[in-house]
Amino acid sequence: MNRRPVIGITGPDKGGLSAWLFTARAVRRAGGKPLRIQPKRPHPLDGLDGLIIGGGADVSPGLYGQQRRPELDELKDRGASGWRRTLGILLFPLLFIIRRLLTTKTGGINIGRDELEKELITKALDTRLPLMGICRGMQLINVVAGGSLYQDIEGFYEEYPAIRSVLPRKRVELVENSRLARITGLEEIYVNALHSQAIDHLGERLRISAVEPNGIIQAIEASGEDFIIGVQWHPEYLPQRSSQRALFRALVEAAYSGQDS
Repeated sequence: MNRRPVIGITGPDKGGLSAWLFTARAVRRAGGKPLRIQPKRPHPLDGLDGLIIGGGADVSPGLYGQQRRPELDELKDRGASGWRRTLGILLFPLLFIIRRLLTTKTGGINIGRDELEKELITKALDTRLPLMGICRGMQLINVVAGGSLYQDIEGFYEEYPAIRSVLPRKRVELVENSRLARITGLEEIYVNALHSQAIDHLGERLRISAVEPNGIIQAIEASGEDFIIGVQWHPEYLPQRSSQRALFRALVEAAYSGQDS
């Protein structure tokens, strides 16, 4: 019998504790063994059966040939409106409080983390290691694959307000016959939204697997048979949804299969 597959989970040196705890819990629940990876505690790809690139700070625009727009740093703390924040507290008090107390602001750039995760993603793609990207992680996978990002997506929400909430309030349409659609068994899905950037040009060896009605890419996957899944939302904060648990289960199952190859 194979051992439990080891799944590396990346994050920042400071903050990000709630993301680690919830993601690690999701991996354990799916049958995997989580291993935390940080810039101060790097880990080689050797010994890993799968890899999750976690959410957090913005990806450095220098990685995709752009310069940082200074005014964006003043916009990164945009939160949900008062009534939405209150609703979140009433419905999911523990999740809301933990996230607000233990996570860092999403603004700014973390060069050390960028370099660590870029190297891990590059090696994972080369070795065909099962790979998942969450929010920032999806964006960085796209950048490493040769794609680019919108540094700010505010202009996409002129006809209806942008949703920024840890609650599953954003409707996302899944591409028919995509791996993501097969994993979740759904045609559309309601997810949370904590991001202010998004994919612009798609990287090589990737295809779109979910979009918002306004066209913003919400999920990507490998265009071939490799297990590469990237989601713009945070499935670790939606453990009550079977469709979100299925993402971690699919990653762990792919990691199990990789042990036999």
